[in-house]
Amino acid sequence: MKLIAGNSNRPLAEAIAAYLKTPLTRASVRRFSDMEVFVEVHENVRGEDVFVVQSTSFPANDNLMELLICIDALRRASARRITAVMPYFGYARQDRKAGPRTPISAKLVANLIDRAGADRVLTLDLHAGQIQGFFDIPTDNLFAAPEMVTDIRNAFGEANDLTVVSPDVGGVVRARAVAKRINAELAIVDKRRERAGVSEVMHIIGDVDGRRCILVDDIVDSAGTLCNAAAALKAQGAKTVSAYVSHGVLSGDAVARVTNSALTELVTTDSILATEAVRVARNIRRITIAPLIAEALRRISEERSVSSLFD
Repeated sequence: MKLIAGNSNRPLAEAIAAYLKTPLTRASVRRFSDMEVFVEVHENVRGEDVFVVQSTSFPANDNLMELLICIDALRRASARRITAVMPYFGYARQDRKAGPRTPISAKLVANLIDRAGADRVLTLDLHAGQIQGFFDIPTDNLFAAPEMVTDIRNAFGEANDLTVVSPDVGGVVRARAVAKRINAELAIVDKRRERAGVSEVMHIIGDVDGRRCILVDDIVDSAGTLCNAAAALKAQGAKTVSAYVSHGVLSGDAVARVTNSALTELVTTDSILATEAVRVARNIRRITIAPLIAEALRRISEERSVSSLFD
């Protein structure tokens, strides 16, 4: 197997390579003076099983183009199989028509990856599970829940006052999966979203008085939903409020919003490269998903089951 890293999250790719004891394939992914993307692979990949590690996080369009051009370069170099490894799948929130004359951009991106020449896709915690059906090639959707559960047990021990909270109705299945693993109660935040990026908490479904609450979500972008939910939980008597989120997009003023919020701690994975603001924030911490992704890549290469990772 061969591993190639784009520029979106080099540290994660290096951690995956270290776990697999497989050096990253030498390749140049650079820009011309007008910012066109240029890719050159410096090793022979003919007949090889190649994995391209590239999150389509900020800048999403540049990183997506890097991924597509890497795939095309490998296809023209006669790689036997090309797997697009996307720890964070950008455009996943555009998975349906939200109104008249709007796109389904997640489907468009899936088509682009397919037509570029990818043979399969591996990603983590898709915003909507049905996005797997947007691809006409095999797609593996990994889950960060086992890593989160391990960290929660290390942080909270065998506490019996934990309540896992879904910040919206759509995330109940995800929150329930974590609650079941740690034998905790479940609560739901009922909110109304007036427009994209702006949410208003309505009320809490479930008893959180005197409980230590853990919000579980897949993406934190502006952090408005999480911070509003944390304030509502504290107002209902929660002792502490922490949050575990798969993808820390944290755009704009999100880091400052989290720092000044009622959240005791926000824990994200390293699916997206951390900014300097994230690294120095007092109440933001990251856990690695490199071993999880690396083990999945090993199983794909050896034609073994990936789903058994979560049994």
